[in-house]
Amino acid sequence: MRIITVSRLELPVIEHDWEWRGREADAIAERWARARAAKPALFDGRVLMMRGGVVTEDLYGAAFFETDFSAFLAWRDLDFPDPSVRNGFGMAALRGSDGAYVLGVMGEHTANAGQIYFPSGTPDRSDVREGAVDLAGSVERELCEETGLRAADVRFEDRWHVVDYGARTGFLRPVAVDAPAAEIAREIEARLRHEARPELAGMHVVRRRADVDPARVPDFLVRWFEGVLPA
Repeated sequence: MRIITVSRLELPVIEHDWEWRGREADAIAERWARARAAKPALFDGRVLMMRGGVVTEDLYGAAFFETDFSAFLAWRDLDFPDPSVRNGFGMAALRGSDGAYVLGVMGEHTANAGQIYFPSGTPDRSDVREGAVDLAGSVERELCEETGLRAADVRFEDRWHVVDYGARTGFLRPVAVDAPAAEIAREIEARLRHEARPELAGMHVVRRRADVDPARVPDFLVRWFEGVLPA
C-alpha cells in the first residue's frame, strides 16, 4: 500500500476493450441476475474503472475507461481477478471543527449494505469533463447527494490523499465544516429521515482508532486512519 498527497490529478478517459469482461460475460450475467433478485434497486448503469497510476512530483495520473456496473460488481465480488484494472473513486473526507471525521453507513438496499466509509461513489460518464474525469466534481456531487450538504456549507481543500491499496485507489479530498462532528452527523441524519430511499442508513463519527470497525470499514480506509488518528 502507498499513501501520497498531491494537489493535481490527471485522469483522461480512454477507449479500452476489457478482455476479462468479454471472457466472463455469461458469469457476469448470472451473478447480476442473482444480485438483482436479492436487491431489486440495483441498476446496471455505466461506470468508469481505472488503469495504471503514476506519480510525478505533485501530480497523480491514471486512465479511466467505461464499462457496465454489473461487470465491475462481478470483478469486485470475485476478489479482483484481473489485476490490469483498478477501482478508482473519490471520497469526501468530511471533518468537523473538533477534528473528528464523519462517515456514512450504507443502506440495506445498496451494493455495500452496512459498510461504513466517507461519502463517495464510482465515477460515471456524468463526471467526465473535456475528456477527463472531474473527480473534484464527482466528490462534490456525491457529498451533496448522500448527505444533503451544499458546497456553500463546506470547504474543499486543494489537495488529495491518494491511497493505493490492492485493487483499489481511493482519492480522498479533505472537506471541512465549521461545526463539531457529532452536530454534523445529527443534522445529516435529520435530513435522511425525510428522504424516501436514502443511500445512507445513518452516520458514524470517528475520533480515534478505536472508533474504526475493521469489519465494516474498508481495509484501505482503516490503514489511512491509522496514519491520521490518535490511538
